[in-house]
Amino acid sequence: FKAPSTDHPALYRDLLRTNRVHWIAEEPPPELIRDKMMDCHLRFRHQMALVPCVLTLNQDGSVWVTLVKPARAITPGQFAVFYKGDECLGSGKILRMGPSVYTMQQGKNREEGPKKEEIDKIEPAT
Repeated sequence: FKAPSTDHPALYRDLLRTNRVHWIAEEPPPELIRDKMMDCHLRFRHQMALVPCVLTLNQDGSVWVTLVKPARAITPGQFAVFYKGDECLGSGKILRMGPSVYTMQQGKNREEGPKKEEIDKIEPAT
């Protein structure tokens, strides 16, 4: 799929999953362990602005990352680096992403959202 412009909604996503996160403190932050969720910030490209997000801890040590606002050009294989204030908490490799803003808009335009098979076609599991 080639987007018609650099700001096309197909390039924006607000959900991604990492592999097992490497925490600087060698374990997840206490708040994340306690609540299974935590507000923090994310960077997935060098020198990009920090993006507010919510981490959801999975049992295998991976995290789902929900961005407060969709971000452009997130790609599997990039590293998601997590921050709380100025402190770097750790990082994980991006494995897969949720549907694009474009896909979500298409779903809203129909009576029902996209079916799982359609999402899998658009975003194959890795």
